[in-house]
Amino acid sequence: MERKRTFPWLRIAVHFLGWLPLVIIVYDYATNMLTVNPIQDIEQRLGRIAIYWLVGALAVTPLYTLTGWRDLPNRRRATGLYAFMYTCLHILVFMGLDYGFIFSQIFSLVFGKVYLIVGLIAELLIIPLAVTSFDYFKRTMGKNWKRLHWLVYPAAEIAVLHYALAQKGDIFTLKGHIVAPFFWMCLTTLLLIMRIPPVRRRISMTRRQILAFFQRIRTSKKTDTSDKTAHQKTA
Repeated sequence: MERKRTFPWLRIAVHFLGWLPLVIIVYDYATNMLTVNPIQDIEQRLGRIAIYWLVGALAVTPLYTLTGWRDLPNRRRATGLYAFMYTCLHILVFMGLDYGFIFSQIFSLVFGKVYLIVGLIAELLIIPLAVTSFDYFKRTMGKNWKRLHWLVYPAAEIAVLHYALAQKGDIFTLKGHIVAPFFWMCLTTLLLIMRIPPVRRRISMTRRQILAFFQRIRTSKKTDTSDKTAHQKTA
């Protein structure tokens, strides 16, 4: 029997959301809706969007564990590649529009500020993940592919740390503009905890127990309805 095809709305939604922020940035640039420092505005927007997608890639497996939604793992590659795309755009704006690809100035600036060094480390961790995200590498690398892609965990945490250090505030003393980076740091930590095998198994077991409980309720209601129908026909 031919398997019934479902509408790939999740895939469409992921790609729609992947390109939407870039369209908004281009529109805001064309209509002069950016801040008084447009280059910095674009650069910071791209950096935040990259973090959103990186955390989204990190969230795929925990969400699958929570929901059992089988299409979610199929969207992991796309979320990771969008994170990589926005990271690259973030860096290109920084190097090209901000410093005109004058690498002597760029190097002296990067290695003179901690938050830029942290951001560079995050980018270096993301590059091999993006390059090896395709099926060819997954087949040829075997178990090493999974070991390599564990880098998504430190990459996400380091990227959020870069975001936090770049803000005007101190996330460690909870002062200044730290609400957003503090939220993302807590969320990435929670997602990492949910990936720990015993925690993941417990979540899966709880989900199955809840589904079984509601299944028993539905079965009981159907049985009661059938009994009432049979009784009415007999009467």
